[in-house]
Amino acid sequence: MLTYFAAFEVFFEENLPRLFAHFKKHNLTPDIYLIDWIFTLYSKSLPLDLACRVWDVFCRDGEEFLFRTALGILRLFEDILTRMDFIHIAQFLTKLPEDLTADDLFASIAAIQMQSRNKKWSQILSALQKDTRDTESRSPALKR
Repeated sequence: MLTYFAAFEVFFEENLPRLFAHFKKHNLTPDIYLIDWIFTLYSKSLPLDLACRVWDVFCRDGEEFLFRTALGILRLFEDILTRMDFIHIAQFLTKLPEDLTADDLFASIAAIQMQSRNKKWSQILSALQKDTRDTESRSPALKR
């Protein structure tokens, strides 16, 4: 999962640099909100009708869409989140506003670019996974 977080952060910094810096300043790491969002496919944090729409696109487009959705949510609430501290951000991201509309969410998701330095999500993720495997294969502690 750590390589997925690392890939997510590449696109987070690329798409939302101001919010990315704010999260870094407050030591808010992706595991604090992403695990819950991804493992529940947004069913705990989004209104159920929106979560169902996310599931539909996830089934069509694959795992990349789950991370694109996360960036879309962060983009949608960027102005609010940049005025919050760690505790309030974590609370806000746990349960998103009930009045969130599908049009607003999907417009925000559509604005997210899933390319960084001419590399797509799958290429970034593969490179990070390869780096992790290479590091693990050189580690004497893991060879025992």
